[in-house]
Amino acid sequence: MYWFDYTMILLIPGIIVSIWAQSKVQSTFKQYARVSSSNNYTAFQVARALLDANNLSDVTIEQVRGNLTDHYDPRSKVLRLSQTVYNSTSIASIGVAAHEVGHAIQDVEEYMPMKIRSLIVPVASFGNYASWIILVIGLLMGSFDIASIGVALFLAVVIFQLVTLPVEYNASSRAVLALENGGYLTRDEIPKAKKVLNAAALTYVAALLMSILTLLRFILLAMGTRRD
Repeated sequence: MYWFDYTMILLIPGIIVSIWAQSKVQSTFKQYARVSSSNNYTAFQVARALLDANNLSDVTIEQVRGNLTDHYDPRSKVLRLSQTVYNSTSIASIGVAAHEVGHAIQDVEEYMPMKIRSLIVPVASFGNYASWIILVIGLLMGSFDIASIGVALFLAVVIFQLVTLPVEYNASSRAVLALENGGYLTRDEIPKAKKVLNAAALTYVAALLMSILTLLRFILLAMGTRRD
């Protein structure tokens, strides 16, 4: 099983970057979660105002458990804010809430990368769980064809992560512009909200890197069946 050990080395850079990105977003959010906005709006109030300003009164806002579990669900048209964000007046929480509103606006405007990501979700979800199983079966059977199916399935995961980047960065750009134009944050507070959103975006960059390295590892393992 020597091949298993050496291919695992490929994942080390991705693991390091992922740990760093998670640490960065946690520390940055924690830093600005202690800083209240001058206007004293809650994240919920800002999100509701931004949704209404963009004719999205049909989008409801719900509070969900957890920390940084905030997300927008395009299927049910619901924007969910975590417990730590919902009633908070901090710059960090307002930035996160505005980011999720950005996703809601992308949805109604049919932002192409978001549409592509939504189409890929079923295949990527299946590929994320099934790819390694099929790959292992191919390796045990010494079948390059079966192992290649596992590689192809995981390719969908990489494509999903790749398309996610413009979706997330665009949502953050929309959030910053909306907060600035609407006067929800002051000129001095906007850069702080940007830091929170930029730190969060790094986690998606790390996820893409990890996916690419994993795909490369899968390819090397699949190629090993040809030599065997």
